[in-house]
Amino acid sequence: MRGRLLAAGGLLGAGLVLGSAVPAHGEDAVAPTTLCQVTDPRLAELSGLVAVTDGVLAMNDGGEELAVHLLDAGCQVVDSQSAPVDPYDPEDMAVGADGTVWLADTGDNNATRTTVALLALRPDGTTGVYRLTYPDGPHDAEALLLAPDGTPYVVTKEVLGASGVYSPAAPLVDGGTVALAKVAGVNMTLTGTAGGPVGRAGQLLVTGGAVSADGRFVALRTYTDAYVWALTGNDVVGALGGQPVTVPLPDSPQGEAISFSLDGTSLLVGSEGTPSDLTQIPLAGANLPAAAPPAPEGAVPSFTDLTSSGLSPWTSALLAASVATVVVWISGKLRRKP
Repeated sequence: MRGRLLAAGGLLGAGLVLGSAVPAHGEDAVAPTTLCQVTDPRLAELSGLVAVTDGVLAMNDGGEELAVHLLDAGCQVVDSQSAPVDPYDPEDMAVGADGTVWLADTGDNNATRTTVALLALRPDGTTGVYRLTYPDGPHDAEALLLAPDGTPYVVTKEVLGASGVYSPAAPLVDGGTVALAKVAGVNMTLTGTAGGPVGRAGQLLVTGGAVSADGRFVALRTYTDAYVWALTGNDVVGALGGQPVTVPLPDSPQGEAISFSLDGTSLLVGSEGTPSDLTQIPLAGANLPAAAPPAPEGAVPSFTDLTSSGLSPWTSALLAASVATVVVWISGKLRRKP
């Protein structure tokens, strides 16, 4: 079931990579731009995005196998990579500096799973399943943050906005189970931004995360807003302890996907449902906090670079007022097996 990936050759270079300047302070905010619409039925539950130099990787929430798709400048799927691993509820995606694509199989709407997992797609065509357990009982989680050094952080989705941040307490074991440790907490707030499927509660529910390719910023999103922090080195915990900048996101049916553009000057967001907009939100004028200098050019892998083996592009290493509405919505999203 493994498809050979195509070299996309800079398909989204003009659409996604803005100028090289860092986000400016004090400038007027630039309006969001709809780049294209996702219409492919394989991405009807779009849940994860990662910008690469050849395009945008996209993943679906759920399915019978691991699958990642490459989108071109028109949001058309131009290549796909799948693996015969039957996930439970994958929710987010990140790409390591070594090229491994990590999927967070951490969805647990009914809080019944004894383990969750990080699933790896490697450039040699193999996969990895790394199971994890929470120290304080099951959680639903839809956000994965991957530090520049490859350390993963899972951020939970909490109805009252007090999300936990968890990271493995020991090295990951392929085929084994490792305990998570709670390393931080993040509090979402009621912003008044409209959007999402659950009313005001959507302003508090974390649905996705991203670390900029140059390692300077980290972001979490809810159904309605993005929270952006400056990142120094690999200190994701320290970053999340600082004061974020809140960026309102365009109204969407069920926004769960977020990525930075390659140069870190914009956010890319998407929603479940087809057709759904792939939207670019420039960060100029957002008064982002000072960040560390950008990584050297060439640190971002491209689809072309990562397919040199002829297999896949990847390698390993590693209340709000609507609680009742949330419960109904959650019940409707229960997966088919524990």
